[in-house]
Amino acid sequence: MAVEVGAKAPDFTLSDYNRQQVTLSSFQNDKNVLLVFYPFAFSGICTSELCQVRDELADYTNANVQILGVSVDSPFTLKAWADHEGYKFPLLSDFWPHGAVASQYGVFNDKAGLANRGTFLVDKTGTVRFVEINSPGEARDQNAWKKAIETIPA
Repeated sequence: MAVEVGAKAPDFTLSDYNRQQVTLSSFQNDKNVLLVFYPFAFSGICTSELCQVRDELADYTNANVQILGVSVDSPFTLKAWADHEGYKFPLLSDFWPHGAVASQYGVFNDKAGLANRGTFLVDKTGTVRFVEINSPGEARDQNAWKKAIETIPA
């Protein structure tokens, strides 16, 4: 079952594509966080979605929102993808234990071994303010993310 709006966001620490540790709670009292779970690097819909985030990154940073992409890919795969696509926001590896954080958020697809498309807006207090869950083949409407961001104080 997915984490629900109003719940405390499960804390985690994962490695980014530079193998640096990123902890969700480190953003508390400083920035809102948009967690974007996606199935796999280099796949069509994932690339399209994250390229849109890349191209509109100023909209998020101006709203005091930190984007954290999360997949079950290895940090090495994420590094190659970030370099290839020019992503300047953290892509976190939920590689091992495989899908543990995606499971905490209720978006791990254990039959396929991937994270479903889950989007969670976590405010500065660590409370989930928005949730969107899509199946792997279903692209997300990022305008819904921006509308949710508008409802919380920067």
